[in-house]
Formats: sequence, C-alpha cells, structure tokens
Amino acid sequence: MKDNKGLALLLDLYELTMAQCYFHYKKDAWATFDLFVRTLPQSRSYLMAAGLEDIANYVRNLRFNYEEISYLRKQNLFSRDFMEYLKKFRFKGDIWAMPEGEIFFADEPVLRVTAAVIEAQIIESFLLNTINLQTMIASKAVRVISASAGKGVYDFSLRRTQGSDAAIKAARSSYIAGFNGTSNVLAGKLYRIPIAGTMAHSFVMAFKQELDSFLAYSSTFPDKTILLVDTYNTKKGIENAVKIGRYLKEKGCRLLGIRLDSGDIVAWSKLARRMLDRASLSFVKIFASGNLDEFRIRELLRLGAKVDNFGVGTHMGTSIDAPCLDVIYKISEITDENGKFLPTMKLSKAKVTYPGRKQVFRILDKRQRFVKDVLGLEKERIKGRPLLIKVIDKGKLVYKLPTLNKIRDFARVNLARLPAALKEVYPKYKYPVVISKGLRKLRRNLSYQLERRQ
Repeated sequence: MKDNKGLALLLDLYELTMAQCYFHYKKDAWATFDLFVRTLPQSRSYLMAAGLEDIANYVRNLRFNYEEISYLRKQNLFSRDFMEYLKKFRFKGDIWAMPEGEIFFADEPVLRVTAAVIEAQIIESFLLNTINLQTMIASKAVRVISASAGKGVYDFSLRRTQGSDAAIKAARSSYIAGFNGTSNVLAGKLYRIPIAGTMAHSFVMAFKQELDSFLAYSSTFPDKTILLVDTYNTKKGIENAVKIGRYLKEKGCRLLGIRLDSGDIVAWSKLARRMLDRASLSFVKIFASGNLDEFRIRELLRLGAKVDNFGVGTHMGTSIDAPCLDVIYKISEITDENGKFLPTMKLSKAKVTYPGRKQVFRILDKRQRFVKDVLGLEKERIKGRPLLIKVIDKGKLVYKLPTLNKIRDFARVNLARLPAALKEVYPKYKYPVVISKGLRKLRRNLSYQLERRQ
C-alpha cells in the first residue's frame, strides 16, 4: 500500500478526542508506545511478524485532506485550532520494529513508536489493525508450511477472507511464510506472487459429460491443466484424467495434475497415484484441497496420503482456530515539563505492562539456533542480537524495505533456526523469554511509586 488516500480517518474516534486534549494540555509532550501481543493463542507457540511495509508507507504519507477535515468539523467535537493542526499534520517521530519474517513471542514489542504523543496516538488504530491481521495470517501459514513437510502449498483463501483487503494481505502474508503461490490474481499482480489455479465443479457440470469438460480445458491449456476429478464419481474422474493424460502425452504435452477436493483424500490419492503410475504418468501431480490447515495436512501425511501439493483456503485465510491476536499498544514513557522522558506503566490486574524504552535481544547457540530471548531496557548491555531496528527516523524512512522474496528468505532462515519442538502442530514446549535485571528493577520501583502517587 503506497497510497494513503482516504485512510486518515481509518482510526477509532477516541484517538482524535485524546489527541485534541493532548493538543490543549500536552502539545509538546513526547511519548514511547510499545506494540506487542500480550498472550499467544492456545494453539500457537510463536508468531511471525508481518505488515511493516504497509505501516512504513502509511506513516510517511499520512495527511488529513479537505474532505476529511470537513467531515470532522461537522461532528461538532473538535476545536478550530485543532482542525488547523490536523491540516498540517505530519508524522515526525521514530519507529523501531522487527523486520517482516522475524519470529517473536508474547510480551515482546514487535514495534516501538517514539513521537509527539499526539502523533503516536493518531497512528495507533492503523498499527494495531495491520499487525493483527498480517501477523495472524503469517503465523497460521507458517504452521501450515511446517506441517506440509516440504510439499507445495498454495493460498486459495480469496473467497472466504473478511473483505478484499484481507484477501490481498492473506496472499502476501502466506507467501512470506513460505506458500508457493496464490489463486488471487490481484495479489499476484501487486506483489509479484506466482498465481495458480485449477477448475471449479461448475465447469465440469457445464458440459454434458465430465470427459468433455476435461478435453475442452486441456485443449485450451495443454501444459497447465489440473483436472478436478471428484464432481460425480471420483474413481471415474481419475480414469478420465488418465485418458486426458495419455492424450496430451501423445501430442507432446503433459497433464500437470489432478485435484481432490472431497471424500477420503488418503484413499483416493493412493488410488490415483497407482492409476497414474501404471499409465506411465508418474509426472502428474496430485493436489488436495477442501478445508485444509496444519492439523488436517499433518493427519493426511501421517496416514500416507500421496499428495504433492495442497490448496489451503478458509482455515488459513481466516486463521480459523485463532482469528485474532491479543495485540495491544501501550505507553511506556512520556516527557515531563522539562522534556525529560519518564517511564510509566499500567498497573491493572493481569494487565501490568513493562515501563521504559525496551529492546528484544535474541540469544543463539553456536549453530545459530534460538536459545532464548531477553526483554530488556534499550541501553542495557545484554549479549544477543537486537531484534528491533530503526525504520522511521524523524518521519523519514531510513530502512530499505526488502523485496517480498527477500522477506520470504529471511522468514525461511528464521524458521530453520527455531527449535523443532516449537514447530510441532501440537507444541508442548514454551520458548524462554527472560526479563532483564534492569527492567525487573525498574518495573518494581516504578510500581511502588505509581501506587503511592495515585
């Protein structure tokens, strides 16, 4: 997303009402906010960061245009001088973030904003929305990749995602995670993701006989045909696909594959593989689809399904078992009247936050595998690789946004370094995230001070 037209008002109303109060009472105050996931979903042992490119483009181009200012004036909520401020609004703060494709855990800031408190408040809703959706999908998709054991996996989620924008971001996020391509043509165009598809049952049913539909499709796409074989009788469908495969082979072409979308995928795939191999069509791939996710794929492969590629739709594109993340955006420091940053924190029961400007340090072993993470204060001397990098400096992009393929490679390397126990579909191991000595001390002392002050 490079054009922010119409997005300035994509925020919750209280961001603007609080911003107006800040404008009148704390106009010169600066603050630091952390964006993090408080608790992981029950079925997740880790998350994969995604959405940073959209955030970087959003904050650089955020403007309130004439129509948006006019709309806000009609609400009779905002003062004239605050409206004048919004007319000239520009984000001039700093953003530190984990790169897309980075793996992270609960309580670790995936993004940190230091800016005028008004600016930091106004961008909150977009940041949360973006990180929630794209990280949620990437984290689901990477589990599918782990379960597929090297088989090809394709995004078929367009028709079931919650809206067009979600469909495009699901294609991008799943590609980052390691998917081989998408059925979403617009996502393919926007992000240069390989596009793939087969045929629908309706296409087969539009012809008098199944074989006629197969012949028509294969004649149109002689080297890119994948035949859907379970519209009527799956065994007969496989037999018809074998006929088409032989016919194409005689013409010097190749049937690309067949697709199974229902029934006993394990049994049908085994039968199809035997029939194709006996017909000297061992090069024909078997695709499976139909409510697939990491749980179902793991079970299919455990039972010996002869599937080469999976089309994964609804369950991945909606992250059906964990359809949202407990992602939050909390203030951790704010300046006093002299411009000095003072740490702050929330004390609500079960929602206590960590104060101060923080960094996440990752400890690796000699083979570059994850050992543990340390959440500490930014200026603490802690051994380990810092995960938060500066992306925006004084409102300007200082980080070279990588290509999608580079992000994908980075994600693959990170996944390879992750302990195998965390990549299980049903993980039992919890990765250690240690709170540094300095951060623990600050939190303890500040908690005591805040309780007395209140």
